[in-house]
Amino acid sequence: MTQQTVIAVVGSGYVGLVSAACFAEIGHRVICVDNDEEKVRLLNEGGVPIHEEYLPEMLGRHRRGSIEFTTDLHAAAAQAQAIFISVGTPQSDTGDADLSYVDVVASEIARSIDGYKVIVEKSTVPVYTNEWITRILERNGASRESFDVVSNPEFLREGTGVTDFLHPNRVVIGVESERAAKVMRRIYEPLTSGEYYNLPHAVPGGRTASNPPPLLQMSTKAAELTKHATNAFLAMKISFINAVANICDAAGVNVEEVAEGVGMDDRIGPKFLRAGIGYGGSCFPKDVAAFRWVAEQLGQQFDLLAEVEKINSQQKKLFFRKIRSALWTLRGKNLAVFGLAFKGGTDDIRESPAIDIVQMLLKEGCSVTLYDPAAMERAKTVLAPGPQVQYASDMYEAARDAHAALVLCDWQEFAAVDLDRLRDALRHPIVIDGRNLFDPDAMLEKGFTYFSVGRPHSASNAKVLKSI
Repeated sequence: MTQQTVIAVVGSGYVGLVSAACFAEIGHRVICVDNDEEKVRLLNEGGVPIHEEYLPEMLGRHRRGSIEFTTDLHAAAAQAQAIFISVGTPQSDTGDADLSYVDVVASEIARSIDGYKVIVEKSTVPVYTNEWITRILERNGASRESFDVVSNPEFLREGTGVTDFLHPNRVVIGVESERAAKVMRRIYEPLTSGEYYNLPHAVPGGRTASNPPPLLQMSTKAAELTKHATNAFLAMKISFINAVANICDAAGVNVEEVAEGVGMDDRIGPKFLRAGIGYGGSCFPKDVAAFRWVAEQLGQQFDLLAEVEKINSQQKKLFFRKIRSALWTLRGKNLAVFGLAFKGGTDDIRESPAIDIVQMLLKEGCSVTLYDPAAMERAKTVLAPGPQVQYASDMYEAARDAHAALVLCDWQEFAAVDLDRLRDALRHPIVIDGRNLFDPDAMLEKGFTYFSVGRPHSASNAKVLKSI
């Protein structure tokens, strides 16, 4: 059996909380630290502050056993053998990552070190952050022999974070000493040995005992760059297929046929080749900007990333124009909006293209009725209920007497909608789909006028446009 390690995880956001729960799941003792007293109270009482598949069950299994929640970083750091820093690194006004939270945490950890500790960067940080954390620790009284700083980037997708952690493509550790590498290998051994996958409560996924994930050991700077390069490349794939979709729109070609042909090339692959309204969330926009800033600081012009950002910004505007084109005028229209999170499977609305598009509609004088399976409470902080903004309990309530329905998020619940019921609820059977969830021919057969991204639109024989 793998030796248990005492792990402190600092930060209980999407990355920190998922990581803490998964470390407990694979057999370690975990102390999750956050300075938000209300969030810590909620977690200790059995609440789950974020929407993630498998997370509630996992926390329920390990809470008050192998995982605990506290605001006391000093005590947690003193007990832990490895301390994972998973605090926010938001984008600053200049485009680089704001590392002030990392600075504060590292300073406090330094004052808590009473023996050898492995300090692990889990937050997404620019290259050379490892060296800065080392300096901060030393400046605050930690002796160089008492710690090592490791880079262990996460590759978790919100909504599937638990599965991604426990069934990773790879585990990346950036280390500069064998002493630290040994600790990190021990922490991840239940996964890399395949031992975890034989457990009766193991979360299902692509990895098995006979096909465990590889562990890649590299320098700390290489690990830091691996994270930024990965996210930048994925964002580039999304922007690329969206640019292709716009060409397909102009040429009357179905982008999904093109994407299938491109994605079957094993040098490219099919993932992240779905046309839509652009990427969002807490990672891609911030990480692309930060990677470009890092390149500039090192004397390199990464103009490709500037174009990725430009295409992503334009995609929302192009979809807004598609809505205007479909409805002719927008002022006074009542629209059903399906989806507020930046993608399906999460309640995260940070940098959500859906939120941006709704705000454009409101400025044009539309009224909207909004529905999202998980993100409505968070959305109310930026889209307050009022005369122009209503929230619905389901898709059909949102669609009732609306001039059209907009699909802005790729929840599977939306793809499984009862089309007959949806058509009957709408004032006019018009669907404008920013996520390409529906088959245009099927929508035509059901009597819809249907618009999507990079695919020829279909109009039913019903003369719906005359009465709009």
